[in-house]
Amino acid sequence: MTQTIAPRVRTLVLLFLAVTGALLAGAAPASAHAALTGSDPGRGAVVDTAPTRVSLTFSEQVAVGEDAVRVLDPKGKRVDKADPANPSGTTYTVGLLGGLPDGTYTVAYQVVSADSHPVAGAFTFSIGAPSETSVPVSAQGSDDGVVGWLYGLGRYVSYAGFVVMAGGAAFVLACWGPGSGVRAVQRLVVSGWLALTAATLGLLLLRGSYTTSGKVGDVFDLGLLGDVLQTKTGAALVSRLLLLAAAALFIAVLFGAHARPSAPATPDDGTAARQNDTRETGEKRDLTFGLAIGGTVVAAGLAASWAMSEHASQGLQPGVAMPVDVLHLLAVAAWLGGLTALLVALLRAPAETPVGRDAVQRFSRLAFGSVVTLVVTGIYQSWRQLGSWSAFTDTRYGQLLLVKIGLVVVLVGIASVSRRWTARLAEAPADAVSAKETGAGKAEARAGVAAAGQTGTAGDATAGDERVPGAGSARAAQLARQRAAMETARRKRLRDADPDRFGLRRSVLAEAGIAVVLLAVTTVLTQTEPGRTEQEAGAAGSSSSSASATGQGTGAVTLNMPFDTGGTNGKGVVTVDLEPARVGDNDMHVYVEGPGGRPVDIPEVKVAFTLSAKDIGPLPVVPDRITTGHWSASGVQLPMTGDWKVEVTVRTSDVDQVTVSKNAQIG
Repeated sequence: MTQTIAPRVRTLVLLFLAVTGALLAGAAPASAHAALTGSDPGRGAVVDTAPTRVSLTFSEQVAVGEDAVRVLDPKGKRVDKADPANPSGTTYTVGLLGGLPDGTYTVAYQVVSADSHPVAGAFTFSIGAPSETSVPVSAQGSDDGVVGWLYGLGRYVSYAGFVVMAGGAAFVLACWGPGSGVRAVQRLVVSGWLALTAATLGLLLLRGSYTTSGKVGDVFDLGLLGDVLQTKTGAALVSRLLLLAAAALFIAVLFGAHARPSAPATPDDGTAARQNDTRETGEKRDLTFGLAIGGTVVAAGLAASWAMSEHASQGLQPGVAMPVDVLHLLAVAAWLGGLTALLVALLRAPAETPVGRDAVQRFSRLAFGSVVTLVVTGIYQSWRQLGSWSAFTDTRYGQLLLVKIGLVVVLVGIASVSRRWTARLAEAPADAVSAKETGAGKAEARAGVAAAGQTGTAGDATAGDERVPGAGSARAAQLARQRAAMETARRKRLRDADPDRFGLRRSVLAEAGIAVVLLAVTTVLTQTEPGRTEQEAGAAGSSSSSASATGQGTGAVTLNMPFDTGGTNGKGVVTVDLEPARVGDNDMHVYVEGPGGRPVDIPEVKVAFTLSAKDIGPLPVVPDRITTGHWSASGVQLPMTGDWKVEVTVRTSDVDQVTVSKNAQIG
């Protein structure tokens, strides 16, 4: 009764932890991207005089090169000095050429965030007044093309290779010792090592192009490769290759000395045989213990190569985040990699070395502990990367995380089915199987006797035949091989006929399929900007846009717009004050000043408001003249919040007029 209840209790605890983790958990080795949180001049700002520099502020420190920040005039010509500097921790500036004319300028940037991902973007600002520009505002990053796709594939293969290699080895050492001599399991672990090694080399070659030009031709540029080796990511990749050399030695010992069967005992001396068996058992135990310690150290080092090169080493609580990332990745490998090894063992293990019930039960306990570790570390990682409940639905990272959580819940549900099959396999009486094996063994024995008789007859018949020397021994060897093949097939049929084992194979296969999808989602998740960063960048961008429009933090908008009608005394500045700059009634004041800053009278001033996002407007307003250079209007109705375009038409003579505009945030 106790054996029946224990798996159910564990399953309930596991499901409870999964549901708890569904609220805040699920991230794999999580990474974050830097985001532009502010700039000077601001996005879409219109400044009166040409600035001497452009400053960009990011959410974290980034790596910049000579061409990381480019400022282009309306014709697409560079006007920056290509010397980005870092006066403060996260703010980077680039100097501008002097004497810049009025018009709209584009700032394009491409930097590398602390988690090793390139971050690209672009925005505009205007000097004097907005103008037409030939430069596209949207910038394509180096990670958007073929190189970016290959780099993402390399990341997936590297994760998968580590999971299969580390998890398969852990399954052999902790759950199924005889598996070290099974060819299918050996191929699985070695394939994981080869995949991780090849992917690491590929990532090292792709890294230079991935963070700069994005061109396939730059993949084999030795100069870029040298630059990569001097970065934190390059050092982590090289360290991973060195650790993979140690992993190769570990695999050689695991599938060599550890898999070597014990020498057969000599029947003449029972005491010596027992002593020899005891010594070999002790040596095998010591070797297993040493492999477990060494393998754990190597696996932890490989996992740390991700943690040290990605965002866990930067930002919030790096001293806690890095060990948590290492534990998380090791738990993923133990669970999913061990699951893959179990599936291969169930499907491909020879009849002489079947996966025993004890091995399946040991893996069940290992998987349970791994999932508990995943939930605990995932809760911390998700809190660190999301920061708020709204980020689950309002950000792409949160939405992907919800998808991953759903897959984890499905995987845990299937695992509970596997645990039930495991319990049935463990509780099933062995009498029926033994009877089958005994009956089949007797039949095979009778067949063997008959075959032996035939062999003897054939040997006698050919003993005296000098033309066919050794024909009897050849026939005996052939029949022996046939009997061995028949025995292997018989054992396989018996094993496959076990309904409990068949059910376990099906459920484990389903788990492995979900695990493949889960690993793919995890890889995409590690390349997605976390919710915390996305929300902070959005809030900072809105604040910056609002501040550039209003010029102050109160409920009023002040817009200064230089104008030039082209006629005599046609230059000046028109200022629009809108208060309280909210939905409903607003008071508007318009001031017109000449080149010297003194108020001037002009024949006509008209204002129009347009909200393009909602197809509202233009809403015309004709203010009344109050005094020299001052016009006013009350009850200006703005029906919705949004980024409104304020157009002012200034007429300085019967034929000279111009329309200037600026955007204002109405909230």
